[in-house]
Amino acid sequence: MVDIYSSGPETTPDQPDDLRRAAELLFYAYRDFTAEPDRFLSQYGFGRAHHRVIYFVARSPSISVAELPAILRITKQSLSRVLSQLVREGFVLVQKAQADRRRRLLQLTDKGTALERRLSEVQRARIGE
Repeated sequence: MVDIYSSGPETTPDQPDDLRRAAELLFYAYRDFTAEPDRFLSQYGFGRAHHRVIYFVARSPSISVAELPAILRITKQSLSRVLSQLVREGFVLVQKAQADRRRRLLQLTDKGTALERRLSEVQRARIGE
């Protein structure tokens, strides 16, 4: 990658150029953080929304379907499409709650756990570089 910041005058943190540089670095970091998982997910026909669902279900086993749209900041309709695919392909299991049968709780299957582990390992390695 070309180092676009190696030359130029010294600046102070409150200058707009520093904020622009910080924003660019965040864009580059996000691009690199998601690149390998994106390639792997595409083999399944999945995208980042699938990754986020898998990630948060792994972090909060038995999370309810109703909680995810607020966490992910997606619509119920978008969640439904993604979640239906994950359930249909055997990555996520939906069960009714014991106390309130109207609540649907999510957990990863063994297949989903393996996928989440692989995606997270890649990202943890990237952060550790």
